[in-house]
Amino acid sequence: MTKFSGVDYYNIESLLNEEEILVRDTVREFVDAEVLPVIERYYREGKFPIELVRKMADLGMFGSTLPAKYGCAEMNNVAYGLVMQELERGDSGIRSFASVQSALVMYPIYTFGSEAQKEYWLPKLATGEKIGCFGLTEPDYGSNPAGMLTRAEDKGDHYLINGAKMWITNGTIADVAVVWAKMNGIIHGFLVERGTEGFSAPEMTGKHSLRASVTSELIFQDCRIPKENILPATEGLKSPLMCLNQARYGIAWGAIGSAMACYHTALEYAKSRVQFGKPIAS
Repeated sequence: MTKFSGVDYYNIESLLNEEEILVRDTVREFVDAEVLPVIERYYREGKFPIELVRKMADLGMFGSTLPAKYGCAEMNNVAYGLVMQELERGDSGIRSFASVQSALVMYPIYTFGSEAQKEYWLPKLATGEKIGCFGLTEPDYGSNPAGMLTRAEDKGDHYLINGAKMWITNGTIADVAVVWAKMNGIIHGFLVERGTEGFSAPEMTGKHSLRASVTSELIFQDCRIPKENILPATEGLKSPLMCLNQARYGIAWGAIGSAMACYHTALEYAKSRVQFGKPIAS
C-alpha cells in the first residue's frame, strides 16, 4: 500500500504551527512503521501489543499536555489531538490505550491528586513504566454513573471498597486503577494498586470489536485502601465527568483518523483493483 500522506478534510493544514506538524508527522511515521505492520495479527488474536507502550512513551504520547516537571511533553491541545488522530488511524485500541493513560489516569491524578501522588505516579505513567485504568462504568450503570453501587467506607486508618466495574480498558494489565466510589453518598476517586488484597481484574474475552485492546472487569471485595490513596480534591460526580470530557476531546480527533484510514484503504484498493482492463478508480 502507498505510504499515507494525509487527508486534510477540514482545510486546517495551514493553521498548524511547526511544533504541531512535527508531532503529527512523528506519530504518523510511528504508526506506519510500528503499528500497521503488526496490528492485524494482534486484532485477530485478540491481544494488545504491549511492546508498543514504551515506544509510545518515548515519543511523549502519554499525558502529553501535562507539565514537563512530571516528565510529560507539555504539548498544546491541538498537538495532543493530532496524536490521537494518528493513533486512531493505526487502530482504535491503540488510541484507546493512550486516551485512558492520558485523559483518564494521568489527568485525574494531576487535577485531583496530592503533590506526593503526582510526583510518584505521573513520571512513571509518562514513561510507560506503569499502566493505568479508569473504573467508573458498572454492570448496571454506564450512561448514568450517578447511580453507581460501588461503595467506600472510612474505617479510620484505611478505606474499604466493595463493588464492581465493567468494560474497563487496560484493566487487567494496569498497575493502578482510578476508581470511583460513593462514600456517605458522595462520589470520590481512589487509587487502587495492582496486588491490593480483595482487588481483581479479570479480562473480558471474545469481543467482536476493539480486539487489540484489553477490556476487563474490576472486582472489589473488602478491598482495603490506604488513606493516602484517596484523590483528595475529588468530590461529587463532576470529578469523573471532567475526566470524561478530557477523553472525549481526543476521541473526537480520533474519529478523523479513523475516517482517514477508511478513505486511504478504499482509495488504494480502487486504484489497484482492475476490472474490464482498467482500475475501478479510473
